[in-house]
This record gives sequence, structure tokens and C-alpha cells, in this order.
Amino acid sequence: MISILASCLIILGALFTLVAGIGMVRMPDLYCRMHAATKAGAFGVGLILIAMVMIIPGPRTLIQGLLIVLFFYLTAPIAAHMIGRAGLLRKIELWRVQAEETEVTDSSNQAQSQLTERS
Repeated sequence: MISILASCLIILGALFTLVAGIGMVRMPDLYCRMHAATKAGAFGVGLILIAMVMIIPGPRTLIQGLLIVLFFYLTAPIAAHMIGRAGLLRKIELWRVQAEETEVTDSSNQAQSQLTERS
């Protein structure tokens, strides 16, 4: 039973890590990429390490797993903050919404305001 649960956690952790990798490639600017890498990546690594502790029981494995997760969760936000700050200082542009998307959003906002006026 534990091996099935650990296998599910490993697969889930690998999927979250894969999503982080895809987010690094697909996101449009530095700040979105930074968010994708730190959030999904940290969660994926955490799930994989929890599975490791379940598969290899023992106090040493538990302490090592907890220390790795703690280190990862302490350093990932700091690294993301420093990358974001460096991007801000280098004046890296934010992603701009394309004109077509803006027109769709504007027309849907107008439709919503018309509906609220009628109510």
C-alpha cells in the first residue's frame, strides 16, 4: 500500500516538475517564467522527497528529506526575488497583451456593464 502511494506521489511530483519546465518555455516574460519555475518546481520536488521518505523508512532518511525540503522552500523564494529584482533593475519589459485580446476583453466588459445597467 505504501509503495502505491509513494508511486503516485512520485508521478504527481514529476508532473508538477514537468509543468514547471513547460512554464519556463511557454511563459511570455521573465516574471511569469520565474513564477512557474519556483511554485510548481518546489511543489514537485517536495512530493518526490515525501515519496522517498515513504519508500526508504528510517530516521536518517526522514531528517535528510525534511532538510532538503526546508532548504528548497527557503531558497526558492529568495532566488525568485533576486531574479525578479535583477530583471526590474535591468528594465526588462513586461509582457503586453495583444490588441485582439484587448478588444475581446473590452467588448465583454461593455456587455457586462450593459447587463448590470438593465438589472
